[in-house]
Amino acid sequence: MKKKIIKVNDKFQKGYRYELTEPVGRNFHPDFKPELTPKEMLVLGVFGGKYMTDCKKEFPKSWFIRAKISPEHHDDTLNFFHKHASQPLKVWQEKGWIDEEHDPRGWFQWYCRYYMGRRLPIEDERQIKRWKAISRHISQIRKNCRPKDLTCRPTQRQAVLHWAYDSRNI
Repeated sequence: MKKKIIKVNDKFQKGYRYELTEPVGRNFHPDFKPELTPKEMLVLGVFGGKYMTDCKKEFPKSWFIRAKISPEHHDDTLNFFHKHASQPLKVWQEKGWIDEEHDPRGWFQWYCRYYMGRRLPIEDERQIKRWKAISRHISQIRKNCRPKDLTCRPTQRQAVLHWAYDSRNI
């Protein structure tokens, strides 16, 4: 595969560059098995539509054709479960969950770039560990809900959707 350099200039990053070293959607770490692609997540409705509204140039146009996006404000009605299931970016920053240098928007930005083929071994390991930790919420849904009862724990289902787990199938 010919390596490609991506140049980023958006509200969060000016002059940031990264290299794509793997094919799109391939060669993931063996412990990382997301159930949804970034495109599928955007089409389903995540993060109140506010996520990535100023960085469309960085990713394939096809991701945004049917994406539920709200450039003006966070809109929970755009979320698949119509529930608010995320904390403000400021909270993520205060807790040290954000890699300000590489992915100042957080996990989903990391996932989009990872999906496109960027690899940062230390950061990838950290984010995959965080992704795996979300399984505790899946266990709670399974324990407390009938299978595929989408009315049971909708906020928790929306939260796991934000982490590329397809909570419609739990």
